[in-house]
Amino acid sequence: MLDELDRTAVRRWASTCVDVLAAHRDELDRLNVFPVADADTGTNLLVTMRAAGEALDAATATKGDVGAGGLLHAMAGGAMLGARGNSGLVLSQLLRGLAQAGAAAPVLGAGWLGDGLRLGAALARAAFATPVDGTALTVLDAASAAAADAGSDKLSAVADAAVSAATAAVADTPRLLDVLARAGVVDAGGRGVLLLLDALAAVVARRPAMAAAAPRLPRTGEALSAPREVGGIGYDYEVMYLLDDSTDARVARLRAELATIGDSVAIVGDGTTWNVHVHCTDVGVAIEAGIEAGRPHRITVVRFADQVAVAPPAASLVVRRAVVAVAPGGGLAQLFGGEGVTVVAPADGSDVTADAVLAAITATRAAHVVVLPNAADGTAVAEAAAELAREAGHDVVVVPTASPAQGLAALAVHDPARRAGDDVVAMAEAAAATRCGEVTIAAEEALTWVGRCYPGDVLGLVDGEVVLIAGSVVAAGCALVDRMLDVGGELVTVLLGADAPAELPGALADGLRRGHPEVELVVYHGDQPGSPLLVGVE
Repeated sequence: MLDELDRTAVRRWASTCVDVLAAHRDELDRLNVFPVADADTGTNLLVTMRAAGEALDAATATKGDVGAGGLLHAMAGGAMLGARGNSGLVLSQLLRGLAQAGAAAPVLGAGWLGDGLRLGAALARAAFATPVDGTALTVLDAASAAAADAGSDKLSAVADAAVSAATAAVADTPRLLDVLARAGVVDAGGRGVLLLLDALAAVVARRPAMAAAAPRLPRTGEALSAPREVGGIGYDYEVMYLLDDSTDARVARLRAELATIGDSVAIVGDGTTWNVHVHCTDVGVAIEAGIEAGRPHRITVVRFADQVAVAPPAASLVVRRAVVAVAPGGGLAQLFGGEGVTVVAPADGSDVTADAVLAAITATRAAHVVVLPNAADGTAVAEAAAELAREAGHDVVVVPTASPAQGLAALAVHDPARRAGDDVVAMAEAAAATRCGEVTIAAEEALTWVGRCYPGDVLGLVDGEVVLIAGSVVAAGCALVDRMLDVGGELVTVLLGADAPAELPGALADGLRRGHPEVELVVYHGDQPGSPLLVGVE
């Protein structure tokens, strides 16, 4: 039994939440009948929680020894930016309340949980222009009240009280919402909140998290003949976007204006960026209102008719085709991003995680996604993410690009108008036809195919094998390109790393003019760490 949560326990809770939501995603999607029966509540909660977990990992990697309160702050920010649907917005505000109560505290106790649930419940309710009872809001209210009434200084007692109250509130949701009673289900969002609270109580008590499925309830004749619930049913689209360059006053006006054109209006933010959500029919007016309030971006529009027609959760997909590419460097990120690609840009020196790739795949909201790992050891990570995405309804194919140069070659032949299967084949063939070279610096003494190298030596590699050892990056780069062209080539693409010498591009161009005047040279500033030069020969 834990008396308080430290940073390790917070990380365990975040991980447990992801695991629990993944296990119950299909169940929550099936329960989803309000405000629109679009069968995506479980998916939206899971995507939002994964965004929170990714932000937690990033905070740990970049800020070092962050306390429990600091990790919650990072999670809340990640959830707010990555929130999907009404349920995701509620989750982001629950995390925001817990983070505000925890501030920068290194550890969190019973008082924190009571205050955090109270703040989270209030923030979640305030996010909606027209809060509806019988939803996750009601469940959070009940959990908050029970935590406040627990009258205990034991974290476990407060957590258990919140879970008990949430359990009863979830069971009561059909009484408050006729649409739930007619379907014979409890509220999906409320059930999701219960799972998250139980995951917290499980971490505190060192027990397994909840495994039982939500009950399906008998439907009474009164419920079956009740008037149809209209929340969201009268509107055709769900519109979501992030809003920057605004103020609290302008956001308040935006909330009021959106309430006149639709329902399920919810806006949450941190004072710098806001996440906006509305169900409406006139998409243009909803976006124009955002333009008047600030700078809307990452705009997502979902047509409910499409969602109902397609099996969940692929029903929430609104883009037909998309490409996701890993780009380990600011220049590479701009290069790939300029081609309309969704970019995964890891921090300098860090490895790309499957969760980061999965988040990028999900963010495309596309039915068919091609992933370019752009590293020899990145294919396995990309495949792991792709498998999770396939379980969520995406059609994902990983083209095994071993270098950003191969990724660029694949993109050069990418044609969204072509049949998906044919396009993937063309991209894979272009990548395979591109030989990869790299110039790097030896970190330790080693025996290579061309002799022994020592720390500080400059190595030239082709397809992962050391083929030359030189005394400078410029000499190694020129010799490497010359060697790669021994077997032919028409186009040389070079990506200059963050530490590439300024004279390197000129030296490469001079070498090609002398030895291979027929070959075209293209130079990009990739800014990748660790490799002063990456080379692709087609």
